[in-house]
Amino acid sequence: MKKPNKFPEQKQSLPGEEAMMTPQPEVINANYKGSEKLKGKIALITGGDSGIGRSIAVHFAREGAAVAILYLNEKTDAENTKKLIEKENQKCILIEGDLKDEKFCQSSVQKVIKELGGLNIVVNNAGLQFSENKVENITKEHLQETFETNIYPFFYIVKEALPHLKKDDTIINTTSVTAYRGSEHLLDYSSTKGAIVTFTRSLATMLAKKGIRVNAVAPGPIWTPLIVATFDKVSDFGQDTPMGRAGQPSEVGPAYVFLASQDSSYITGQIIHINGGEIVGS
Repeated sequence: MKKPNKFPEQKQSLPGEEAMMTPQPEVINANYKGSEKLKGKIALITGGDSGIGRSIAVHFAREGAAVAILYLNEKTDAENTKKLIEKENQKCILIEGDLKDEKFCQSSVQKVIKELGGLNIVVNNAGLQFSENKVENITKEHLQETFETNIYPFFYIVKEALPHLKKDDTIINTTSVTAYRGSEHLLDYSSTKGAIVTFTRSLATMLAKKGIRVNAVAPGPIWTPLIVATFDKVSDFGQDTPMGRAGQPSEVGPAYVFLASQDSSYITGQIIHINGGEIVGS
């Protein structure tokens, strides 16, 4: 797939649907060959129905993992992702609900254990953002929704999953380049992403003695439904990176495979930056 420099203007309402995007994001590179890095593993991915989450799910499946996808209400995207996973000859279950609800998070983990037989990889990926250029215009309601969507569920999911995780299992969190350089129009969002960095480092330290590794990925501008649902103008999205273009989900998914597999057995508490060449603090 040719990686476009410009995108046609389009607008959706939150949370956005991948099925309605033009062009469609690239989920997995046609040349990506699985090598059973995650054979027999069971993964839970929040926000796994589209965008980066879909790419993670399909990469995991190609590497031999069964996948559980937690999603809000994007049924078409979720079903399409399930088909992609089943095409890789792996099992997939879909769990619809609101991650802001702690009881939903708890029941989802238990459903994964019951239906897939265990849990080895937790990917906290779901996120929400509202674009606003003035701090005084960030309402209490939007602030609360952003934090309750972007960081609270990380605690809910991990608390419920930990009793089922063992040595060599992994937790991977999705943060953002905005956690490192900030964002003048995503103040509350970038604040939650900074919290995710600290959550990752602290949890990694907490769980190191148990042999459970915790890492994160910090994407830059990636072509996902969240972009067309957030910004009024998308034609020049990602062009201000050193590489001069936005990234595709297919260019992010392999990092999660690396962090979920034994290839990263001596890595914990770290962040992988996938942002088209922007140099940020570690």
